[in-house]
Amino acid sequence: MVMEIHLNDVVRLRKKHPCGNYEWRVVRVGADIGIQCLECDRRVLLPRRIFEKRVKAFVSQGRVSPPAGHEA
Repeated sequence: MVMEIHLNDVVRLRKKHPCGNYEWRVVRVGADIGIQCLECDRRVLLPRRIFEKRVKAFVSQGRVSPPAGHEA
């Protein structure tokens, strides 16, 4: 099953970043997932499959917007 990932989701990864932080913000969604460290602002691009393996938990969910062309 494919994990639902949205822009601005904050996730906790299994391994910590060299700066000492575990939490990242999702900045790009597609075949590759772009994430940004909340401590040092470093950006990393991971294949979706690798990203899904490394996610330990969702800290907060980004805002889900309706598909283009649909009014809420």
